[in-house]
Amino acid sequence: MTRITENSIEEFAIELLDKLGYEYIYAPNIAPDGETPERETYEQVLLIDRLQNAVKRINKSIPADAQDEALKEIQRIASPELLANNESFHRLLTEGIPVSKRVDGDDRGDRVWLIDFKNPYNNDFVVANQFTVVENNNNKRPDVILFVNGIPLVVIELKNAADENATIHSAFKQIETYKSIIPGLFMYNGFVVISDGLEAKAGSISAGFSRFMAWKSADGKAEASHLVSQLETLILGMLNKETLIDLIRHFIVFEKSKREDPETGIITITTVKKLAAYHQYYAVNRAVESTLRASGFNSPPLEGWQTKSDGVVNSPPLEGW
Repeated sequence: MTRITENSIEEFAIELLDKLGYEYIYAPNIAPDGETPERETYEQVLLIDRLQNAVKRINKSIPADAQDEALKEIQRIASPELLANNESFHRLLTEGIPVSKRVDGDDRGDRVWLIDFKNPYNNDFVVANQFTVVENNNNKRPDVILFVNGIPLVVIELKNAADENATIHSAFKQIETYKSIIPGLFMYNGFVVISDGLEAKAGSISAGFSRFMAWKSADGKAEASHLVSQLETLILGMLNKETLIDLIRHFIVFEKSKREDPETGIITITTVKKLAAYHQYYAVNRAVESTLRASGFNSPPLEGWQTKSDGVVNSPPLEGW
């Protein structure tokens, strides 16, 4: 009988992502001192050359100087709070980065996009393992990171199910450690995946363990068999290129709540980042498709309905996050 190891789970995940069209990179090869470096320092978590190439490809009508300024802006985000940084970046990622360009002698406003949301396959998808990050003299190496156009959007932490001390909860605790020690990696994070090879759950960087959820369908039509590992179902159903891009654009919200201390009268604002569950994701998309069919549209369902003012479909409250 083949012994299950953390490495074998990692290899299994990478093989599945490779089949989905991700380019595999062994991260030490692109380290500052690697064979083909793509990072200037171990503190740098963006793959800048890939991001620059993607921005140039996606924003052909934007002058090079405006593209460069947009890239500088996402690297200047510097709140002392990780979640505030993450929210600021997410807004720029999903709404575009405002820039100014000269047109016929006049300054005109425009936006630079870091991801091609209209065509998911026009983006650069990379799965990298053993990506070392050094921050404030702390050295950590998450198991697997998914980059889209050089942006580390998904961090995957894997544990060995055969080791009774290495549970999916220990994978969650490892992510919590990373967030406190190398927060720079998570400024650009879309969501996190934790797994012990059998169980697999996804959640946002503000979610407690109880809020991490399994992705139970690979195609949105039926729940996966219990004979299939949750990790395989999650990768195929959630991390395929179209679904990942759609989730990042339309199914992440930052919810704010206000609380007043009855004794001091001091008001505190709390922010929670929420990621849609699989049943919410598929239900909303089916509703959009149904509405478009009824309206006589044959265009792809997801472009252009992300705001309430669009008048197409408003997603239902995402309860239970």
